[in-house]
Amino acid sequence: MRGAWESSQRQRDLIWSAARPRLLVGVVHLRPLPGAPRWAGSMSEVVRAAVADARAYARGGVHALCLENFGDLPFTGGAVGPETVAAMAVVAAAVREAVELPLGFNVLRNDARAALALCAACGGRFVRVNVHTGAMLTDQGILQGNAYETVRYRQQVAPEAAIWADVHVKHAVRLGDWPLEVAAWDTWKRGLADALIVSGVGTGQAADPEQLRRLREACPGARLLVGSGITPENLERYAAADGFLVGTSLKRGGRIEEPVDVRRVAALVRALGRLPPPAGRA
Repeated sequence: MRGAWESSQRQRDLIWSAARPRLLVGVVHLRPLPGAPRWAGSMSEVVRAAVADARAYARGGVHALCLENFGDLPFTGGAVGPETVAAMAVVAAAVREAVELPLGFNVLRNDARAALALCAACGGRFVRVNVHTGAMLTDQGILQGNAYETVRYRQQVAPEAAIWADVHVKHAVRLGDWPLEVAAWDTWKRGLADALIVSGVGTGQAADPEQLRRLREACPGARLLVGSGITPENLERYAAADGFLVGTSLKRGGRIEEPVDVRRVAALVRALGRLPPPAGRA
């Protein structure tokens, strides 16, 4: 069993190429899907918009994509409906046909099982889990992590998919006196997350660079990503990160409802290339 785990771990690490010091992930914000209040009735239009954004990200030079059911608000604190998973699979298949980039999933607000199932069906390489361990107070109520179930389910359906877990996730406040460093260590070492994510207080809001520094110090050797608010202008403040998940700032005019602007993507890629290699990983 240990050999199988280590083999899967090596596969999960392959997305971190030795040829580049940092990973840049473009977030594809999907339009409302079937069952959502703002669903417009056309899957072909959802697919068209997602593929257009994916192609813009690819032309701009990102290294991977993350599909989110961002248009489905308000989000559930539990499992999404089967119609959501089916729709995301349709979109993922079209995106994979259109671009040759590693693909991951974030099923909002916190449906790690659905994200892993999508990895199994669509060849996904990672999932983002907003609350993997501990508990957070959110606009969906109290979200509780379930690393026990998530890691075991991964072994069943998608053992080579990495789990990227938020620490003190955006749009939420922690319950109890659980310091950032303790939450990060537990998420990494006890929750077996493959990477840790730090973000701002909301979508598109910049993260606190001091939090990134604290995570680097508390979890030497962990993969650290910044999950919101990255721009070419502030990128240097997050030089300690191993990667970035970026969406809003790469849209036309920096507006989340607009399509991805390939020029903005290319500008961020150029800024990324000017950073020195990340320091502090053991």
